[in-house]
Amino acid sequence: MKKIILVCCLFVAVTSCVSNRKYMMAENGRLAALSRERVLNKNLAKEKEVNTELRERIAALLNDTTRMGEAIREYRRSLYSNMSEQEKLSLLLQEKMDKLAEREKTIQDLQDEIQAQTSRLENLMSSLKDALLGFNSDELTVTQKNGKIYVAMSDKLLFESGSASVNKQGKEALAKLAEVLKKQNDIDVFIEGHTDNKPIRTVQFKDNWDLSVIRATSVVRILTKDYGVEALQILPCGRGEFMPVDSNDTAEGRAHNRRTEIIIAPKLDKLLQMLR
Repeated sequence: MKKIILVCCLFVAVTSCVSNRKYMMAENGRLAALSRERVLNKNLAKEKEVNTELRERIAALLNDTTRMGEAIREYRRSLYSNMSEQEKLSLLLQEKMDKLAEREKTIQDLQDEIQAQTSRLENLMSSLKDALLGFNSDELTVTQKNGKIYVAMSDKLLFESGSASVNKQGKEALAKLAEVLKKQNDIDVFIEGHTDNKPIRTVQFKDNWDLSVIRATSVVRILTKDYGVEALQILPCGRGEFMPVDSNDTAEGRAHNRRTEIIIAPKLDKLLQMLR
């Protein structure tokens, strides 16, 4: 019995030691697991905090990026807009410069044409004076004013008193004049008849208007039909007593007023075309 009791006690002791060891091992495992769990939880919380911070920073960066992108787009729009305005201004400036250059050229062309016409007029003036050199100043004068040449022939050079028929001496003067006019292609010729203020009333002439007009047409007829001046170049008109060059109170003044004027003017067609 003693042996049996001893064996049972030994068995109980051994069994008790094994159970305690298992318990301790299990407890140690549990505590280790709890420790790892706390560490994991701590790490997880830290990672969540870091993730939250990262998200916030990412959100801030996105906002900054959005603002920066909008700013860049606005800058580009502004830049493109400014470039467009500059291009428009450059184009407008170029157009103005082209127009200015065109106007300057037109002005220069006009000045050249005016100078050329002035030269032609001076040459024509010289030719007329040479052609009509044989007549004295009481019979005929050649003057230049306002860009025109005036050849004034007295009535005694061209006509008998109260007549519209050109006499022999007058035809000689018109022949010399016609030789010069026929060489000019770009002139207009105006034949103006003038009288003094003494009234006239005859079977042929009702008044000074009639006399001045018919004398002018008589001169035109001789220049064109007898001496070959181009008819389209000549325009006759009568001024009557209304454009005197001297006083009608004296015989000398009235003699000056009784005249036929051949007015020679350069054609302005080219100048008008340039101005348009």
